[in-house]
Amino acid sequence: MTSLQETVSKKYETITKTLIEKGLHITTMESCTSGLIASLLTDTEGSSAVMKGAFVTYSNEAKIMQGVPAGIIASYGVYSDETAYAMAVAAMRAYNAEISIGVTGTMGNVDPNNGDSIPGEVYFAVLYKETYSHHVTIPKQPTRYDYKLYVANLIADEIMRVIQ
Repeated sequence: MTSLQETVSKKYETITKTLIEKGLHITTMESCTSGLIASLLTDTEGSSAVMKGAFVTYSNEAKIMQGVPAGIIASYGVYSDETAYAMAVAAMRAYNAEISIGVTGTMGNVDPNNGDSIPGEVYFAVLYKETYSHHVTIPKQPTRYDYKLYVANLIADEIMRVIQ
């Protein structure tokens, strides 16, 4: 396990334990992280008390099927603050959770299915009492997993900040 993997795992363990202590529920709708955030949240014993469920919506169609308005994607692109926010809202509604994460972006290569993709560009929204949206450019990583881990780490920092 790399040091970043260890760091990220510890952060998500802290997040899950904090959510349990506070009696808060969380859900995710993930695209470019492919469910890694949900997986990390559920690596801690007792996580079923806080994780209501999650969506991995890798394609545009999957996002729309789970409640992201097609018009948002058509108007702003799948890689946008608006889409990340709509993903978080749709997941929050589906699972009636207090905290929701939406994340979309392009990792190391151009997405052949979406002309608006820019490698390394990621958008995510954290919903808890208000919206915290972020657009980040991820530096080149050696593997797709490293990209996912990098993004999961950024999102962990934001979750920790808003639930403290």
